Amino acid sequence: MDIKVGDILQLKKQHPCGSKEWEVLRVGADFRLKCMGCGHQIMIPRRQAEKNVKNVKSASNSAASNSV
Repeated sequence: MDIKVGDILQLKKQHPCGSKEWEVLRVGADFRLKCMGCGHQIMIPRRQAEKNVKNVKSASNSAASNSV
């Protein structure tokens, strides 16, 4: 799975604040994710993050559509 910094991940389960979308702040063996609803940051292992991803909104696609 090709996940880059700045991508927005939609996870299977929602955060207690109600948001299912997370911004990727760091990639590597662990991912640092920031909740798009409340701003809470977590670090989770790559394996767990990739297992729970439902959809990926690429940062490059959203940046290209914003600049048009």
